[in-house]
Amino acid sequence: MKTKNLLALGGVIPVIFWGTLTVCGYVMGDYNHLTRLVSELGALGTRTQYIFTAGLLACAILSVLFVIGQCRACQERGISMIPALIIFSFSLSIGGAAIFPLPLRMHSIMGMPSVLLFLSPLAALILWRGKKSSAGLRVWAIVSLALMLLGFLAFMPEVMSSTLGLKQRFFHVGWSLWFIGLGRAFLRSPKNGSN
Repeated sequence: MKTKNLLALGGVIPVIFWGTLTVCGYVMGDYNHLTRLVSELGALGTRTQYIFTAGLLACAILSVLFVIGQCRACQERGISMIPALIIFSFSLSIGGAAIFPLPLRMHSIMGMPSVLLFLSPLAALILWRGKKSSAGLRVWAIVSLALMLLGFLAFMPEVMSSTLGLKQRFFHVGWSLWFIGLGRAFLRSPKNGSN
């Protein structure tokens, strides 16, 4: 698969993720995105369990391909692959959350690697600073990082206690913007993955 096609997945993955959440929330009927957790959409025995699982597994598989594209692009440009490789934590986490639905104990365990994802834009800010191929990516990294860090409010029950779903979605908006920004930045930079 061409590198440019793999990089384009940065925009596709968030569409699949948010589309899955929207469809599942609609099918559930009484689901409130501001107050309820994302994982509740795929909980054992729900009407949306299999739709949710399929959507998250698609995101996991495509994110692995996206990381491959990112690594190729980094190699072509002679820059560190570390920011791209950190995204594997997302692939593992979202795939595990799909395979082990709520309330299985493994669901929480498999969800843990995703907390490392904020390190990807942070590493990009540090390792790619001043690099030609990171032009325009700095703003994406800062905004994404800020939103992902806001997502950690989900671990603070006393803050915005009635909007747990909203707090969790800050994180998801953050990684979504990061994936879109990464894909766009490398597709628009001088070497755009022609191989």
